[in-house]
Amino acid sequence: MTIFLITFGFFLVIVVAMAVGYIFQQKTLAGSCGGLSTIGIEKACDCENPCEKRKERERKAAQQQTIDIKNI
Repeated sequence: MTIFLITFGFFLVIVVAMAVGYIFQQKTLAGSCGGLSTIGIEKACDCENPCEKRKERERKAAQQQTIDIKNI
């Protein structure tokens, strides 16, 4: 039982450390190197005309990329 508790505590410390690092860095999660591009797929959605939801997401993402001088 002590081995289990030591192992559980070790993994708990690791998970907490990763969570704290993620919170302070405020980065998005990144995938593995290559991903779909390694098998010849440029993007996950190969639609000619994106749907309205995707267009709205892209519009919002473009607006959020502005730099606010007050935050610098």
